[in-house]
Amino acid sequence: MKSRPSVIESFNFAIEGVIHVLRTHRNMRIHFGAAVVVIVVSVAVGVSKIELIVLLLSIAFVLIAEMINTAIEGTIDAATTSFDPMAKLAKDIAAGAVLIASVNAIAVGYLVFAGKAADKTADVLDRVRNAPAEISLVALVLTVIIVIATKAWTGRGTPLRGGLPSGHAAVAFAGWMAATYIVGDSHRFVVSALTFIMALLVAQTRVESGVHSTLEVAYGGALGALVTLAVFQLL
Repeated sequence: MKSRPSVIESFNFAIEGVIHVLRTHRNMRIHFGAAVVVIVVSVAVGVSKIELIVLLLSIAFVLIAEMINTAIEGTIDAATTSFDPMAKLAKDIAAGAVLIASVNAIAVGYLVFAGKAADKTADVLDRVRNAPAEISLVALVLTVIIVIATKAWTGRGTPLRGGLPSGHAAVAFAGWMAATYIVGDSHRFVVSALTFIMALLVAQTRVESGVHSTLEVAYGGALGALVTLAVFQLL
């Protein structure tokens, strides 16, 4: 008769489960990375104890839902060898649970950080809040020129496809930075958050399509954001 695992062994098994999901599932890594960022930002902006508790509960809710979703998918894959509509439905329901948890976490994050983020960035952004749209155009054009010049220098890819850096990511993050500067106080956080999410989606599609590596996309995004930031600060 096999003995029951000790408490320490049970903890080890649980930790191994978490590590396995982090290693094998991209979405879990994204959620985990976002959780780390949220916690760091929470400390930086000085959220209250109640706000921190709500944030931690939302983070745990998302991570738990993702792990349960992974467990359900693994169980179904092990139990079925052919397509089964009910198996697909079970996977879809589990994925829907993750979606609900994620949307809830985003809503909580917005409610907690909206005012605080606006207060922290107001002093810097107000200096160029009324900057003309021409500055944005200059920043985007300069970003494109630098992208093309970099690709020409490295000899990799074409102006519109492949190579270092990703032009799509550079323009997307340049647009995010420009939108953040131009929009007024009342809607700045919402517009900035939405354009940042769209920029991330653009970058993700370039990686998933196999056109760019993660490094090329990250370099392009950083290039676009920094060039636009520099242009607004200088002009």
